[in-house]
Amino acid sequence: MHELATRLFPICRSLTGPGVRETFRILQESIPIQIHEVPTGTPVFDWIVPREWTIREAFIADSSGRRIVDFQLNNLHVVGYSIPIDRRMNLAELNEHLFSLPDQPDAIPYVTSYYQERWGFCLTHRQRLQLKPDVYHVRIDSDLKEGSLTYGECIIPGSSAKEVFLSTYVCHPSMANNELSGPVVTTFVCQWLQSQPRFYTYRIAFIPETIGSLTYMSRNLEYLRQNVVAGFNVSCVGDERAFSYVSSRYANTLADRVARHSLRSMSPHFVTFSYLDRGSDERQYCSPGADLPVVGLSRSKYGTYPEYHTSLDNLNLVTASGLAGGYEMVRRCIEVLEENFYYQVNCVGEPCLGKRGLYPTLSQKGSANSVKSMMDFIAYADGKNDLLRIAEIIGVSVWDLFPMIEKLTNAGVISKVETLHSSGSFQ
Repeated sequence: MHELATRLFPICRSLTGPGVRETFRILQESIPIQIHEVPTGTPVFDWIVPREWTIREAFIADSSGRRIVDFQLNNLHVVGYSIPIDRRMNLAELNEHLFSLPDQPDAIPYVTSYYQERWGFCLTHRQRLQLKPDVYHVRIDSDLKEGSLTYGECIIPGSSAKEVFLSTYVCHPSMANNELSGPVVTTFVCQWLQSQPRFYTYRIAFIPETIGSLTYMSRNLEYLRQNVVAGFNVSCVGDERAFSYVSSRYANTLADRVARHSLRSMSPHFVTFSYLDRGSDERQYCSPGADLPVVGLSRSKYGTYPEYHTSLDNLNLVTASGLAGGYEMVRRCIEVLEENFYYQVNCVGEPCLGKRGLYPTLSQKGSANSVKSMMDFIAYADGKNDLLRIAEIIGVSVWDLFPMIEKLTNAGVISKVETLHSSGSFQ
């Protein structure tokens, strides 16, 4: 995963343009992404698909011709969606178009202006303090033109038409946690899913943030409402500091339950953020009128770590181990969903487990302790509780129940209840 992140890191991505398409060409080497282009000016709910942005060169040079700031050295140096300019100006005028972080003097900030035309440069505050009165040559070779917004979609069929939705975004330039880690981890999750037997169908969207999720919903909302049982927005999943999730609007969906249980199994210190702390595409998927069952999955959530939206969010922050943890988090959520059925015990009263070799045949003090979880599971296998609910009631991990369920099913003690409800589980 880290190798893929390293390959994608230098590409200048934005809401639209060649960097996004180049990213998709690389991802298509690993997974079968179908590419969609949505023309500039297309209405998407209350928004409009913007013009396409292309940038080729940008620099600030002093009067001797020495480049003080150069887009070729770091693509964060230019304000995203900057309009073209080629002028000479004094330091006072230039300063009106410069962005830096006094409290992080060695970091280049990430700044964008998608929906209002302007130009600007970003640099470290240390660089900015070294600027002297001079006549500076300022050049941004870019264009904003009628074009399209590009997004990718990968659908992996399962035995059910009901779907699990994964979404991640591909619109950020060279920052590693936000947001190369999301597309990289999601790509490897997609590869894993293709190798597994699947109950659910998996719909995976690689989109520009905000305008991309709005565009995607504008084309698919009714279908998503009818078929998606749980969804996960995958963002900032590459560092080693934390595991966290952002709840849906009311924190009461199947996705919320799955995320909480899965993250608890990975770390007792995982962080839960309410919907009031939202900031990624869960804003769109859970918005009034959309109301999709989507939560956000992160390691250190966007906006909570000091390197966020700066050049310090690099491949030193995002590690192979961090990405592996992000991958494991998403995979565990899927594993829970794939096994989250309703079960019904097949007799009245406690089943006789001893004759099936599932219970100690010698009764003495403490002999029942070894099968307590099994007996507790059976006590709540009444066809009304899904597996996740039973695990929460009896205080064990779903993964501890998997081998137990296999034994009980093979012994004829329990059966799946074979009615699929809109929640995506059997009842």
